[in-house]
Amino acid sequence: MDISLPTSTRFHLQRRFVQVLTLALAILIPATGLFRIDPRAGALVILDRQIWFADFFLIAGLWITLLSLMVMLYSTAGTVFCGWVCPQNIFAEWANYMTRRLLGKRAEVSLDGDAPVIAPAKNRALNWILLGLSFVLASMFLAVIPLFYFYDPSLVLSFMLWRSDPALAGSLHWIYAMFVLIIFIDIAVIRHFWCRFACVYRVWQHSFRTRETLHVRYDSSRSSACEKCNYCVTSCFIEIDPRKTAIYDSCINCGECIDACNRLQAKKGQPGLLSFGFGEQKVKKEARVHFRNNAIGLTSRTSWMAVILTLGLSFFGWGLWSWQPMHLAAYRAEVQQASNDLDYRIEIANKRYRPEEVSLTLEGLTPQEYHFSRTHFTVGAAERQSVILSISPSLPHGVHAFRIVAHAPVEGWVDTFAIQHFSEAHVGGQK
Repeated sequence: MDISLPTSTRFHLQRRFVQVLTLALAILIPATGLFRIDPRAGALVILDRQIWFADFFLIAGLWITLLSLMVMLYSTAGTVFCGWVCPQNIFAEWANYMTRRLLGKRAEVSLDGDAPVIAPAKNRALNWILLGLSFVLASMFLAVIPLFYFYDPSLVLSFMLWRSDPALAGSLHWIYAMFVLIIFIDIAVIRHFWCRFACVYRVWQHSFRTRETLHVRYDSSRSSACEKCNYCVTSCFIEIDPRKTAIYDSCINCGECIDACNRLQAKKGQPGLLSFGFGEQKVKKEARVHFRNNAIGLTSRTSWMAVILTLGLSFFGWGLWSWQPMHLAAYRAEVQQASNDLDYRIEIANKRYRPEEVSLTLEGLTPQEYHFSRTHFTVGAAERQSVILSISPSLPHGVHAFRIVAHAPVEGWVDTFAIQHFSEAHVGGQK
């Protein structure tokens, strides 16, 4: 099945749009509360809601869904993620672009270890300073992005403006400096070395590739049109020959070689020899059978993952539906390092990131037999509040069952906590 696009299609511009969108989403996803980690509460945040380990279905459904989508993507589209979305490639390509602009077209950090060739006209101190300064500024900007996954935007702004805030880790500036240093080394020196020789993630993607997976395909029937042209090879920043792609290679499906071949062949009034496609190139009379075989192959490899994806979405939906915005717990209160059998500590945890009003009542005892330190209070955003429940010492001897009931207007939340209280008091106050 051939999905080649017209000669006028520019994969380069389309890919740049997707890459910019990827960086924007990398910030917007945590900043909007769609997904991040709250280090103070030690909890995941999904859709601006705290997710505890007790919310099993929501967590399990999220990861099953993401895993299923990734496997289906890799089985059909191959390494498109690497060429169009991966941050490492985005940074490396930008670093290559800045290096060529300031030091010359041959001044690249080569994967084969050759030293960059600096253009004599651009080998000036100002160009080196501008290149280094651009790398530092880019590293400082990129190092801020991970902070959004651990702090809300207001705290990130406080950090960037050097405002003191108790919610920020005391060593965060040192951690940020290490991120800046690591990113600087990555974009200045490592670049695409990581993609070819160190990326375990790419190896994992290759586990799902077959001949039917999307790849760059070469029309060998028109090989005479190539002659001794290597334009597609020189356009590949991974430094491979796109005319000789295999199941396991370093191609990242970026489409730069397809654009290059289309531009060159357009001068002759002909389409390019490279295109994106599934399966092997076949003669015209076999095209219909080949299309059917490719479709069957892709369907068989994704159908079983569709079942797992459905399961993950079901778990996630049930988890959202059954999720509780607040949590009620009660346990014996400790007074002056000694256990007081008459006091209980009631704890209310707010799993939302906005204040909520809470009221407490008790069922099973008369008002004269217990006392709350407070019955109406506000629990701040993602905070916990404690209330002391005191049981009257005049309670008759024996076991007394009662329930603590908590109410909050958020989603009509009501929760109860049952307690079995044993009173040792005897009639007349004697034990």
